[in-house]
Amino acid sequence: MALTKPRIVELLLVTTLPAMIAAAGGWPGLRRVAGTLVAGALVSGSAHATNMVLDRDLDAQMSRTANRPLPAGRVTPNDALAFAVALLVAGTVLMALTGGPLATALTAGAWLWYVGLYTCVLKRRTPQNIVIGGVAGAMPPLIGWAAVTGRVAAAAVVMFAIVVAWTPIHFWALAVATGGDYARAGVPMLPAVVGDAAAARRALGYAAATVALSFALPLSGVGGGLLAGVLAVCGAWFLFAARAFAISPSPAIAWRTFHRSNAYLATVFLAIAVAGWLT
Repeated sequence: MALTKPRIVELLLVTTLPAMIAAAGGWPGLRRVAGTLVAGALVSGSAHATNMVLDRDLDAQMSRTANRPLPAGRVTPNDALAFAVALLVAGTVLMALTGGPLATALTAGAWLWYVGLYTCVLKRRTPQNIVIGGVAGAMPPLIGWAAVTGRVAAAAVVMFAIVVAWTPIHFWALAVATGGDYARAGVPMLPAVVGDAAAARRALGYAAATVALSFALPLSGVGGGLLAGVLAVCGAWFLFAARAFAISPSPAIAWRTFHRSNAYLATVFLAIAVAGWLT
């Protein structure tokens, strides 16, 4: 279970289900919902387990990750890789059966982006690693929408863009909060390259972009005035946290910003689910 990074999988599913509800204009059906969510969890878990195999040397050097199964010696790399392949096959087959060809292709694309591009290429080479690599984590709304309708609509693209813009502040706050873990491991996460203060200021810009993009949701056909009101309140709260981080990027404030970024995204997508159901 630890190999799959369950907390990240949970966050990915939080952005999948609301997109499905909004696409269907209500409940899409238990079989489709269960199949899509389980398939998504399996493929995401596979990507994370593969990431742990490839990054086990880095994980051993960072206090936050040193106790993961591979650097701690509880699982061998070969066993972890076999587990990852099994999850990938099972998840892809299940998605094909319940979500359809487009959702399956998007799911496979997200796996390849995370493992092939982010883990193997970007993570160790560029401070823009998470900005580009975060595309993989933003795919669930597209997958959920495609699983219901067989296509991708403007509203799903807006949800995708929101998560892409949200990802940098989430990870840069984590990088600052963990006190130089990435620098010690030689990973060029932005705070380790330009310093905490400069990274926090850039994070504020991405937070502002996230909030601005959220207001495109009512324009794309999801929700209306009520959703816009919720987005305004949540956005103001999120920007307040991001501004505090930009002013004083201490580990304590970084942790608070990290947790508030999670709460913000979850609340926005809960509001999307409610608005999609009601409209």
